[in-house]
Amino acid sequence: MNARTLAINILARVRATDAYLNVVLDTALSEHPPKDPRDASLVTELTYGATRRQMALDYAITRFADRKLDALEDKVLAALRVGAYQLFHTRVPARAAVAETVQALKDVGLARAAGFTNAILRKLSELPSAPLPSQKDAVEYLSVRESHPRWLVERWIRQFGRERAEAMLVANNLPPAVVVRANTSKVTRDALLAQLKEVGVDARATEASPVGIILPPVGRVEDLYGYAEGLWQVQDEAAQLVGVYGQIPESARVLDACAAPGGKACHQAETHDVVAVDLHANKLRKIDAEAQRLGLSARLKAFAHDAAEPFPEAWGEFHAVVVDAPCSGLGTLRRHPELRYRRKEEDVSRLAALQRRILENCQEAVPPGGLLVYAVCTPEPQEGQDQVDMFLRSHPDWTAEPPVLPGLKLPLAQAWLRTLPGPEGYDGFFAARLRKMY
Repeated sequence: MNARTLAINILARVRATDAYLNVVLDTALSEHPPKDPRDASLVTELTYGATRRQMALDYAITRFADRKLDALEDKVLAALRVGAYQLFHTRVPARAAVAETVQALKDVGLARAAGFTNAILRKLSELPSAPLPSQKDAVEYLSVRESHPRWLVERWIRQFGRERAEAMLVANNLPPAVVVRANTSKVTRDALLAQLKEVGVDARATEASPVGIILPPVGRVEDLYGYAEGLWQVQDEAAQLVGVYGQIPESARVLDACAAPGGKACHQAETHDVVAVDLHANKLRKIDAEAQRLGLSARLKAFAHDAAEPFPEAWGEFHAVVVDAPCSGLGTLRRHPELRYRRKEEDVSRLAALQRRILENCQEAVPPGGLLVYAVCTPEPQEGQDQVDMFLRSHPDWTAEPPVLPGLKLPLAQAWLRTLPGPEGYDGFFAARLRKMY
């Protein structure tokens, strides 16, 4: 399968099944590995690029389509988006972008739609640039230009102001760097950096996280030095900062109450005994596999359990609980661009109610003097600061206790850890470090 054929199949499958793009992409590349590594990069760019720019591409396609896009077959719409993305966002010559995309549609068995697709792409190729709405409606203009639903653009402008909101939208359409966390149970960050440079990898240290390393574009991370040896784990810098900010004492036994996919649980297991819990038993295999690869299996045990329900007494006492709560995920849209089209505004309130139930249950598992670290991968105050403020008002036996970390400059807002998508290169995260006083 060539790159465009594979891209069409991947996007069609994501649309048909509501699957995650990264999962479908990884599966497709494993089942149909391209002979040329550059083709794998092209498939990745076409699928992620067309998804990130989907609303703007659809706005352009709609100008020339004589039927509603929702009524088109999955592979036909995927081909139109792949073709339009090449025309407006790559250096592929227009004639080649049109011809090869139409041929790819034929290769997936839809020759009958080739004329329709060819006609639209040829008309798009004649435009000087991608069409956009009038700037008189600033929200609609930004919504289409940056391919974020209107409700989210309005919400972020209201919460963060026009300038910051626009920076967040722009950042969500940029491919994120590959960031890894040094497995400090095996190697220091400085030693790992030196080893990577010895094998020709131009890696550099993250600015805020003391354990993070930014990698150059490397293709499959599984093929990179140190992966098989368990010297590092892929984890965004903002997610790493949650573990650093938590500053859980090394003697503490830790419960990670919503552990999948396991990055924070493995981070804690480098220095603590950890019980990792997730509602979905099928996700525990990933946690167990990562703990095994990193050499942390002796310190990390994973169980299926609902974090909103009391924990079994047989698990024993914990000195600290990490609640990486289920959330809207709106801080990770650059990594999961399809999520922006699936989320609805009412999801934020629905998830905030679930977070409250989990927080209420998990605080019961913390003994007097113990810690609770609450985190969400979203910039939404309703899921972050507002959630914690409400918890502290109703629980006078708890207090906010930010960490003391000499020499480290964390992105803090008052007592809280907060990162926003933007030029800083972070995912959007919120975390609070809370102490049970009595």
